Order: sequence, then C-alpha cells, then structure tokens
Amino acid sequence: MKFNRIALLVLSLSAAWVANATEDLSASPAVKHVGAFERMDIRRADELLERATDYLQKYGSEQSFRVFDDRRGPFVSQEFYVFVVGLDGILYASGGAPAWEIGSNALEMHDASKKYFIREMLDIAKTSDSGTVEYNWLNRADNRIEVKTSHFQKIGKYLVCVGYYIPRATMEEATVMLDKAVDYLKKYGGAAAFKEFNDPHGRFFINDEYVFAIGLNDGSYRASGAAPNLTGADVRELTDAAGYPMFKTMIALAKEKGSGSVDYVWRNPATNAVEHKHSLIRRVDDVLLGVGYYTKD
Repeated sequence: MKFNRIALLVLSLSAAWVANATEDLSASPAVKHVGAFERMDIRRADELLERATDYLQKYGSEQSFRVFDDRRGPFVSQEFYVFVVGLDGILYASGGAPAWEIGSNALEMHDASKKYFIREMLDIAKTSDSGTVEYNWLNRADNRIEVKTSHFQKIGKYLVCVGYYIPRATMEEATVMLDKAVDYLKKYGGAAAFKEFNDPHGRFFINDEYVFAIGLNDGSYRASGAAPNLTGADVRELTDAAGYPMFKTMIALAKEKGSGSVDYVWRNPATNAVEHKHSLIRRVDDVLLGVGYYTKD
C-alpha cells in the first residue's frame, strides 16, 4: 500500500509537469505559463527566422540588412532579433548589436567562457544548411547575461540567425527569494503564506525559481509553486531520477541544522528538462521552506 501511494505521487508529479508543459502556447508572450518557456520561445524564434529568410530571398541583401538593423522595425521584438553572419565571418546585420559592430569580423566574438560561437556556427554550416549553437550572451530585455540558443539558416553566402534566452536563477537570487519567503511566512502565517507560495503567477514564482514548503513532522507539501495541486502529498519517500531521497535529506538537515543546501536532479519548469537542482532550505518552526536554482552540468 505504501508503494502504491509513492507511485501515485510520482505519477501525479509527472502528470503535473506534462500538463504544465502542454498549456496553450498561443497565449500572449507576456504571460509565460509554467513549463512553457522554452517551447514558446523556440516557436517565436523559429517564426522570426522563417520570416527573415523569406524576406532576404525576396528583397535581397541590401534592403534586408537595412531592415534587420532597425531596432524599431518588424524584425526586432523584445529580446528577439535577427542577425546575419557571412560565410566569410563578417557580421552583416544585427537588430541587437551596436551600429559600429556591423561590418566587423565576427570570428573573434566569444562569450564570457571564451566560446567562439560564430566559428562554431560556420563549422556546422560547412556540412548543414541549418543548426543550433548555445552560448552566454547579454539579454537586452533585462540587461543580464543569460544562456542564449541561436538557430541559423544558410541562405546563399549568409547565415541568418535568431536566438532566444532561457533565464536561470542564480544562488544569490534563490537566497533573496528564500529570505523573502521566510519573512512572509513569519509575518502573515501559514495559511496566507502557503496560498501565496502556491500561486504560479505570484511574487514567489519567477521563471525557474519558486518556493516550496514541507511539513517537518508529516513530510507533506504545504505548498509548491511548480505543482500546487500536490499540496498535502507526503514526499518523504520520493526520490529523484537517480534514486536520491532529496526531501527526506532536506527534512533531516532542517531538523539538525536549521538550514543548508541539497543537490539533486529535478525537472526545471522553465525548460521542461531534468537538470541539476540546488535547493537552499531553511526551517521556520515546524516547516521547511526551500528555493532552488538549476544548472545544466
């Protein structure tokens, strides 16, 4: 019977993730549903890329590059923009780069980790007319360095490119949210706080960052922004994909030390991928509060 309850919880978690991941992606881009981030952004990037390649083929390079460069034009929308690199390594157009970079040699462009992503694109283009490159780059929409995934299509002697960003919370940001959650719980009490933590569109759910709360005595979810429908479920026997009992470990840590960090693998609600999660936890009376951040490696 105990096994069945655990299996049911695992299935419920999986169902919740699938349901979140398949929400209506036709909604306004300003409202990013839980689990739909990357799928929606991939679609927007690919649609923009298709429009840009059609435009280039129809109107030619001179007119197209002028339009692609226009930050108020039809090929720039928030963090989405078109950039064009020639097979000779020259940056011919960009709705995101400063004007002085247009016409420069892009082969030396690299991200903070010294990844020469333009060279990587050109290497892929030697054997394929399309491809994808991932690197770290400035997101002009929020002025942060974030993971950017750029798709490209080869049109003649040019690579037409469009990228999208997946925001990832840092340890510092997770710490700030946890501090706020602890203060909120102490100020307003459990009923109000857990209701707020369970709101997937509230202040305690930002991109891939959310608050969860677990009772120390009964091991049940008091709240989880990523799966509010699971409130009341006992998670003590639940393990990650590697069989690690992360919630049981968190509870023991909270009881013994009052705070700490637990590492495991878990579903990232922003990307729908299983990634490494690092949860910061803190005890408040008989409740454990946690906020995690994700890394791909």
